Amino acid sequence: MTSLTRTDKWYIGSGDGLVWAPPFPSWHDTPGFWDEAHLAQHRIGPLFTVSFADARGNASLPRASRSTWTPASLHLRYRLSTGLQAVELRSAPGDRILASEWSLRNRSRRRLVVHVIAWVAIDGEVIEDDGVEPLPEGIRVVRSVTDRKNRSARIRLEYRLTPGHLTWAAYRSEHSGNAPDFTLTPFFDRWPSEGGLRDERHLGGIDRRGLVYAGLHRRFVIGPGHSTGFRISVQVTPASLPVPRPETRSQGGSSARTALQGWNRFRAALPTFECGNPAFTAYWWYRWYGLRLNAVPAGLGQYTHRSVCEGIGYFHQPISYSAMCHARETRWANDPAWPRGVIHTFLDRLKDDGGMHGRVYLDHLRETDFYHADWGGAIADVDAVHPDPRWLADIYPAVARYAGWLQRTRDTDGSGMLDVTNQYETGQEYMSRYEAVDPDADRFGWENRIRLKGVDVTVYAYRLFRLLAAIAPEDAVRRQWRSSAERTRAALRERMWDPALGMFSDVNPASGERTRVKAAVCFYPYLTDVVDAGHLEGLARHLFNPEEFWTPFPVPSSSVDDPRFNPDAEWKGKRHVCPWNGRVWPMTNSHLIDALARVVRWHRPDWAPRLVHFLTRFVRMMSFDQDPARPNCFEHYHPFTGRGSRYRGIDDYQHSWVNDLLLRHVAGLLPRGVEGLMIDPLPFGIDLALRGVRVAGRKIDLTIRGGEYRLRIDGRGAGRGRVGNELVVPW
Repeated sequence: MTSLTRTDKWYIGSGDGLVWAPPFPSWHDTPGFWDEAHLAQHRIGPLFTVSFADARGNASLPRASRSTWTPASLHLRYRLSTGLQAVELRSAPGDRILASEWSLRNRSRRRLVVHVIAWVAIDGEVIEDDGVEPLPEGIRVVRSVTDRKNRSARIRLEYRLTPGHLTWAAYRSEHSGNAPDFTLTPFFDRWPSEGGLRDERHLGGIDRRGLVYAGLHRRFVIGPGHSTGFRISVQVTPASLPVPRPETRSQGGSSARTALQGWNRFRAALPTFECGNPAFTAYWWYRWYGLRLNAVPAGLGQYTHRSVCEGIGYFHQPISYSAMCHARETRWANDPAWPRGVIHTFLDRLKDDGGMHGRVYLDHLRETDFYHADWGGAIADVDAVHPDPRWLADIYPAVARYAGWLQRTRDTDGSGMLDVTNQYETGQEYMSRYEAVDPDADRFGWENRIRLKGVDVTVYAYRLFRLLAAIAPEDAVRRQWRSSAERTRAALRERMWDPALGMFSDVNPASGERTRVKAAVCFYPYLTDVVDAGHLEGLARHLFNPEEFWTPFPVPSSSVDDPRFNPDAEWKGKRHVCPWNGRVWPMTNSHLIDALARVVRWHRPDWAPRLVHFLTRFVRMMSFDQDPARPNCFEHYHPFTGRGSRYRGIDDYQHSWVNDLLLRHVAGLLPRGVEGLMIDPLPFGIDLALRGVRVAGRKIDLTIRGGEYRLRIDGRGAGRGRVGNELVVPW
């Protein structure tokens, strides 16, 4: 396996809903977890730090001299004092535990006495007067947390020091500098002559404003040349859920070893992908790391199915716009329950009128937004790898309810074209396409203040209607959905195709005219059978034009000649966090690579080199300095330099599909559900080995050597061919 080890990363998580991935950390190189973590949408911080004091209570604030990250742990080295060196291993072993394991080495010629204090300082207003209590092996803190919508929840933080602590304390204080500096704490002021904490709790006072300090202490004596070790952990549990049973708390053995075993088990269950392009191979494993980091398990809060969050920070909850990405990626994890769970997370919670929640929060479904998404395409893609008519029959009623809601609320005139009613519900804000129907569109919030017949959302609807026409239980109902699909297909071809411009276009429903604003989403119809040979010249004229979309790192979300185009993330003179007026968004590129691949396979095989260039630049872009050993996944990138939006702070953002593109276009693995499989790798000119993919319950292995591919199914040879020639294998 390609190593993901590196020195410039710090994210920790195990797919249990808790991540320590602070976007802008201030203290990630100091002991413990002082920068914030996230439990789903809830920000929690600080969690704890570790201080090392002498007999008088004096303690410096150490900074790591070196750190090394892997998907399983973060390894940091410190020099604590003269002769005392330390190694910290941070990990997430599971059960929403974050652990800090230490090895102290006395390299001096004298005996050292070290007082270890694990402590935290929390906003006093979120902790009741009885909110800290001792446990046989640590302390419990019960506090409230508040998300960005000002919705509060209560959580339990259970701290443990192993081997067992000797003393503990908790104090309420007026505000001080809330930094991991032991000399600012009440523990330092109340340090007894024999050292340690005072086994007491003072949480009174005339009000709760300020800070609550809680800590655990143990004394270690280390002889010359000797070492000792200890572990500090915090377990984060919603107050509404029971604490996991002790045998699942990773209390025995090393937490870092448990975390590594968890990562290795996850990795071993995945297909392996290795090829001659190091960026592709590295990104394969990096994307699986990101999906696991942002996974949420079934049984956490109201998540009844395993799913995936959109990203770290505030995005650490399932979001409907990115669910289509997660379903496409996780369908290759050899566990059909995962991609189906991504879909059920939203379909099982439709609103009473059939509308879909834009976000599924840990503990509520209030004040959610809405996003258009390609549900039809994603569901069909999952079923292509894991075909099951019973599952399609099970989800059909919910999918049909949602499609009916779209028709009632987003196609009120029955045109077959769907409305965008605010700039946010496409997931693509700050673009000229919205100003074409209202010059103030960028000033509205989530209120439905505009109407724009959108190319992208209409393509999504077409794919949704096509799916329903295929899985509806009765002939009459299937005919109705086919009629809806044909109406939308005709609208795309006749109302949204601009023959003079040679491009599909949004439509202003007030005037019935096409807006002619050139956005990358205008290429989405090429994902479908809407297009024919008559649409290809326009695609080449615009997509492959460096003065429009074929930038050094294609494809920008808005054309270079758009009056609002800005590659530096500015909108009207101000840099924004989510601008779609010229940045390269992996979400859009995922669509466009698939669209161009369909054109190459169905119409223009001579365009294959352009697709190879596109996908190669796309993956290479998603790394620091185009270094394959340092992959990343930011929300958006610069179309000329390829630099990601580091200023945004949101890396490992699962808002695209990449591994799915590698399997289908580089390896050429094209599943056909119950019908069989097609192999059609595109000419990337690299050798490749793909092993252990499950399609329709069968184990698929594929190799490409010297331009020739060989296929094995369930261990037996099933065919061979040359790149550029397809192989169809019926089951």
